[in-house]
Amino acid sequence: MNDERIPLSDPDIGRAELEHVESILRSERISAGEEVEAFEAAFAAYLGRRYAIAIASPTLALMLCLRAYELQPEDEVILSPYSWWQIGHALAWYGVKPIFADIDYYSGTLSVKSTEALITPKTRAILAGNTKGHPAAWSALRSLANTAGVILLEDSTEAIGSRYQDKLVGSFGDCAIFGFAQPSALLCGEGAMIVTDNTDVASSLRQYRARSLSDRSSVAAATRPPLQAEMSNLQAGLGLIQLSRLDGILSRRRAVEMLYFQHMKSFEGIKDPYRGGDVTDAHWFTYEVHLGTRFSRSSRDAIVTDLRARGIEAAAYCLPMHQQFYYRERHANRCPTAERVSDRTLVLPFHPRLDEGEIAFIIETLKDASVNVGAGAAIY
Repeated sequence: MNDERIPLSDPDIGRAELEHVESILRSERISAGEEVEAFEAAFAAYLGRRYAIAIASPTLALMLCLRAYELQPEDEVILSPYSWWQIGHALAWYGVKPIFADIDYYSGTLSVKSTEALITPKTRAILAGNTKGHPAAWSALRSLANTAGVILLEDSTEAIGSRYQDKLVGSFGDCAIFGFAQPSALLCGEGAMIVTDNTDVASSLRQYRARSLSDRSSVAAATRPPLQAEMSNLQAGLGLIQLSRLDGILSRRRAVEMLYFQHMKSFEGIKDPYRGGDVTDAHWFTYEVHLGTRFSRSSRDAIVTDLRARGIEAAAYCLPMHQQFYYRERHANRCPTAERVSDRTLVLPFHPRLDEGEIAFIIETLKDASVNVGAGAAIY
């Protein structure tokens, strides 16, 4: 087993995707066209939202949302620094000011209390994510946004299929953004989708996304200069088939999660993955391990190195945004819970192609690595 590399993610691609993509390659158009429109319609129907707008990347998607809501350079957006996708970098590219709020220790999602304390007259929006598949506290966040009179943006790049109070994630923000790059359960290679119920916002998003071929000679079309941020027919066609198979993909990922938990039980103090009281279902973006308090960031990194030496692709979940040089030199505020959680978190291979033998090998190697760093084998 240790002579083979076990990747962090591996696409769940079947014959249906291969055949559909081949048909697009043999068609007259592989750039944005009918496949994109079909994917948008199917995605909106899946979530029960009025509009879905396909975009080239989650970062560009957030930039277009900020433009559609006409945010200005002096405006502030409150967000969590703790995210693998880190679509919050769009705030820096767009030119508004990111304000980092801390996270909830257990769920890893944006802390409502920390967010509320940071709201000022300059706050225009809250960007909250369903981190690693766990839904944020949407009822409290919606109440806070309404009271403060600010926009609520939902980052669902990591959580397709998860449910909060029986509703799918992507249902809660004024706009919600999904991502389709690995290790997402639904893959298009790259790309994103914005969903909203606001007709004016949807219209603006489409105009800012790209200029249609029919407008190539129009003078009026350039009143909203486009970003050229379309998804291609190839990506959309792949996404369309993946969406039709999503229940099966999520079911296979859930089976892998259960195998992981069965083999992790031999660790001292192992607990089920945390699910908040209002969370109906959580489909994990990654399989995450929280190391105990006796571990440090350096011992976590040593464990990752040991795993990789045995052919197991493991990684830290993320370096929180506020600790990255670009934001640190601009006097980003501290987020101690995000720092503490990030220092002792690692992610393991997680995809439907994993078998029980591979999972047993991963866990046994993780046990050995945790002992090797001199911290014992306790995790929680």
